[in-house]
Amino acid sequence: MLLNPIEGEIFNIDKPLGWTSFAAVKKIRARLRDKLKQKNIKVGHAGTLDPLATGVLTVVTGRRTKEIEQLQAGVKEYVADIRLGETTPSFDMETEVDATMEWRHITREKVAEVLQRQFTGEIEQVPPSFSACKVDGKPAYKLARKGEDVNIRPKRLVIDEIEILECGLPDVPTLKVRVVCSKGTYIRALARDIGVALESGAHLTGLRRTRVGAVRVEDCLSMDRVLGLLEEATYVTPQDAERQRIEQERIENRRRHAAMMEARQARRARRSQIKD
Repeated sequence: MLLNPIEGEIFNIDKPLGWTSFAAVKKIRARLRDKLKQKNIKVGHAGTLDPLATGVLTVVTGRRTKEIEQLQAGVKEYVADIRLGETTPSFDMETEVDATMEWRHITREKVAEVLQRQFTGEIEQVPPSFSACKVDGKPAYKLARKGEDVNIRPKRLVIDEIEILECGLPDVPTLKVRVVCSKGTYIRALARDIGVALESGAHLTGLRRTRVGAVRVEDCLSMDRVLGLLEEATYVTPQDAERQRIEQERIENRRRHAAMMEARQARRARRSQIKD
């Protein structure tokens, strides 16, 4: 495999459990620096995925990092495991259970009704305190972990689809739901809000991002496979990448010049016809 990390490569990874998105970026950047013998290599990701989540994570290198905003703007799909009757400060299993509530009044039918009535279409959501949202210029999670009060404004987002895949009720207070949503949706916060709407509590016990735009998790590579490919690949050197870029610019400039001359000749021909 021939890779050109300077011009830009895109790696769609099935992020492993426990990895931060930045850790995946850092690992790939380190491997590329070692292979290319160059420190200044741009590497970024298109959309953060929590350490306790798995699934689609797109990592981009070189000049293609300019495409990150476009890549992360696509509709996202998640499969979420939710535990009813318990809450945690982080809305997932990063923190310990801090309260328990009654849940035996909840039925599958009630869950289905609430999901369709309150969590489909355009909704408002307050992001979690344990998130990267900025509060007075600081990430909210840093303040939350210090025990400080965090006041985050609600955001408008869109839930295109939400459906129950599995339901443990009435015996066990568990749900598995599939969610198709817009950029910026916090599934942890969605679990919290579903618990409140059901007059109980809830938190996330598992999360898998199964799609971002056209990229599906079944099309992604494991982190180990990506690192293996980076080890085995042949690379376009930074010097060759620069020469290729310059040559491509020359070709593009010649194309634009030819198109401009053609348009100029067409205008002259039209003017000549008018005079005749």
